[in-house]
Amino acid sequence: MKMSVTIGEQFFTATLENNTATHELVKMMEKAPISIEMNDYSGFEKVGPLGKSLPTDNRQMTTQSGDIVLYSGNRIVMFYGSNSWNYTKIGRIDDLSGWEDALGAGSVTAVFSTAK
Repeated sequence: MKMSVTIGEQFFTATLENNTATHELVKMMEKAPISIEMNDYSGFEKVGPLGKSLPTDNRQMTTQSGDIVLYSGNRIVMFYGSNSWNYTKIGRIDDLSGWEDALGAGSVTAVFSTAK
């Protein structure tokens, strides 16, 4: 299963995990694209509120650049660095070309939609 992630003019495709959280996220995206204002946190991730809680399957993991996870059941986190914590993995960006530049410094708006 794939998801499209648009940040400004940059377009990325992510491969989704097969879990309950991603199935619920896909249902949301099928109704309409999800736009999330994401803020920088600690210089390695962007975090933004989903506006709805999803089921979690948290596991201790060490994330890498390109990982997309669910935190606290209602926040989407996109990594451009690495961190170790308990997350529910949502997916991973397929091609990281331009990923760090797209996320840039400060806040970004990310739009998540079902891949076409």
